[in-house]
Amino acid sequence: MILTATRISLKSVRYARAGRRFIQTGAGSAEAYLEPVHDRPGITSLLLNRPKAKNAISLRLLKELQECLDTVQFDKRSVVRLRVPPLPAHTCVTLHPPSYPAIRNSTRVLIVRSSTPGSFCAGADLIERASMSKAQVDRFLIDLRRALGTLENLPVPTVAAVDGPALGGGLEMALACDLRVADRPARDQAGDHPWRGGTQRLTRLLGVAKAKNLIFTARTLSAQEAMDFGVVDYVSDPDSSAYDRALQLAQEISANAPLALRAAKQAISRVPDVGFESGLDFERASYEPLLHSQDRLEALQAFKEKRAPIFKGE
Repeated sequence: MILTATRISLKSVRYARAGRRFIQTGAGSAEAYLEPVHDRPGITSLLLNRPKAKNAISLRLLKELQECLDTVQFDKRSVVRLRVPPLPAHTCVTLHPPSYPAIRNSTRVLIVRSSTPGSFCAGADLIERASMSKAQVDRFLIDLRRALGTLENLPVPTVAAVDGPALGGGLEMALACDLRVADRPARDQAGDHPWRGGTQRLTRLLGVAKAKNLIFTARTLSAQEAMDFGVVDYVSDPDSSAYDRALQLAQEISANAPLALRAAKQAISRVPDVGFESGLDFERASYEPLLHSQDRLEALQAFKEKRAPIFKGE
């Protein structure tokens, strides 16, 4: 599948007006890096930064992407853990409810985006691929599968801001995020066989019939058609970028209690793998530690005082 942009028009000018959001800052020559969003506490961007190669996934970009994801997953500032009680004895599937670390000033929502307008990710770097041995290609595919799996299983909500083409592994990177926002000129096409997990993620997202339709026919969709199909969740307004809309969405999400967000994501992610009753058991086990959190007490106090709560992830 491919997300493509049919026109760029004056978007680079518009991006510059929007706080120069697509200008690299402090990342040096990194091909993937993390950057906190200015004036948006708890929101972090993971930027793909190979503009000349349209962010094609090189060995180096993949390595740095994994490092960024590991940083978010194992945030050293997460220091306090809440224990989750064991599941009820009648649970018919073995589950492992997570513990929820405190999240002091760390990432609450991650936005995956390009450092420059006009291209999200062109998939694997085919020029580099041509010089690789079969063993190197096999290792690359294993590492890419691991990176996309890490992205999919991050404990925090993730949003893909697809400004420009997303080809092959680029689209599959977007599919590994919880939510996807496409730029209005974007087009979606099932062109490349999705061997990096796309057959599984797309089918779980859309259902068997729609996934086969898109993959078998390699059909091209407009951004609106992609949203109608369910490939993307939002399409940006004509006068804004996908990143603008993703940032708005991330701000709405980050206003909620981070421990509750993590618990909700874990419970929702279990749905395809467990039965209904087991899912209810896991939901209850995920909710239990929240009853003893400081954020819950803060929410109750804020409601009493008729003010917005200040959540600390504790």
